Amino acid sequence: MPVIVVTGTGTEIGKTVVTAAVAAAALGAGRDVAVLKPAQTGVGAGEPGDVAEVARLAGAVTPAELARFPEPLAPGTAARRAGLAPVRPERIAEAAGKLAAEHDLVLVEGAGGLLVRLDDEGATLADAAALMGAPVLVVTTAGLGTLNVSELTARELRRRELDCLGMVIGSWPDRPGLAERCNVADLPAVTGLPLLGAVPQGAGTLPPDAFRHAAGDWLAPSLGGRWDAEAFALAAGTAG
Repeated sequence: MPVIVVTGTGTEIGKTVVTAAVAAAALGAGRDVAVLKPAQTGVGAGEPGDVAEVARLAGAVTPAELARFPEPLAPGTAARRAGLAPVRPERIAEAAGKLAAEHDLVLVEGAGGLLVRLDDEGATLADAAALMGAPVLVVTTAGLGTLNVSELTARELRRRELDCLGMVIGSWPDRPGLAERCNVADLPAVTGLPLLGAVPQGAGTLPPDAFRHAAGDWLAPSLGGRWDAEAFALAAGTAG
């Protein structure tokens, strides 16, 4: 799969760190990796954005960014308020296709959730994924409230007939509570999607060498790692 679209069930849930982990695992396997951020919001000119953070953590990825809007808003709203042209799904698909022609893997990291609007006409990352025929990886949370938003995301993916690789928990706490432990089993049950990894809370603060060495421990084999969902569920079920 030359292109994977990384989306989430919300914002600030670990999409960038998960993208970096997938990139690091692929780089460690000798693959050429590009990371595309179609719309970077809330970051000014000259400031490091999400792609720069992926490169810092994962290593030698090819970075690509299509547009940058200064206010921390949905891309469509941020583009309108800045008086700038929005990023259309067609442009995302074109850029990802060009990168895929020269790389083994292209990771397209969205902004916010699957249906966050890219423009005033209602285009979303889901539309871009459909144009590319690319599978989607969903980053979700572990705690209370995740079942609802995760199931809604999964239902929308099925409604649009988009292929979904599965889910990764973007920030697994050091000391999971009852909700987190239960959700390890409940997330796959209610969404019908496999759980393909869990990135530890604070992983993005690790030194880059440590991050790259550990990334495979957080991801299932289908994402280039060695994480075992059954073993993780058993451990989570006996925690605390």
